Amino acid sequence: MLEQNFKHGIFKEELKNRFLCRVEVDGEDTLCYIPASCRLSNFIDLTGREVLVSPVLSSDARTKYSVYALLCNNGFILLNMTKANEAVANSISSRRFSYLGKRTHLRKEYKVGGYKSDLFIEDTETVVEIKSILSFAKDKVARFPSVYSQRAIDQLIKLSCLLDVGYNVSYIFASLNPRIKRLAINEEIAEYRDAFRCCIKKGMKVKGVSLKLIDGEPIVYSSLPVST
Repeated sequence: MLEQNFKHGIFKEELKNRFLCRVEVDGEDTLCYIPASCRLSNFIDLTGREVLVSPVLSSDARTKYSVYALLCNNGFILLNMTKANEAVANSISSRRFSYLGKRTHLRKEYKVGGYKSDLFIEDTETVVEIKSILSFAKDKVARFPSVYSQRAIDQLIKLSCLLDVGYNVSYIFASLNPRIKRLAINEEIAEYRDAFRCCIKKGMKVKGVSLKLIDGEPIVYSSLPVST
């Protein structure tokens, strides 16, 4: 199925615009879109690595292809962060997420008190924030955030306010690399760490999962412990 829906390419370089890169596809240097909220070079040097690219269907798109996955250890690791959120959303009704309670009415990218949630569970008024993690740590422990992120800190401050007014909050870490065995907060980024722990004290629930590509589609593969 991978061969039918995607093309193989060789990653050349990430451009100054964090959403754009160049990939050699069918022997041609091709401008491609990177569906990620931050630069992939923060996590891994992709230069010369084999990747999968998927066609961009929009007729007015700037690029013909979007970077989808990386070939690694004879398997593919998802690089499309949007698809990671979809995988969690598709699995949210499973027993793995039973700690969330009733999950009959689910909204995606729903604004709650001015905050744009990845998911919102209307049954229990639960705001769900999903954080994709791309890590190749030798100790198989992925730490978040890998680099300072003011956006992630600001999100936690807003989540803290939502907790104060009675909303429930679930913070889900999703490892794109299925070889990762544990997730942990990056202690070196104190501002994020402190804001995260403040939310936990107010009742925020934390969950770790890993994703795996099966026939080109990401699925929630396993649960992971999270050291907070």
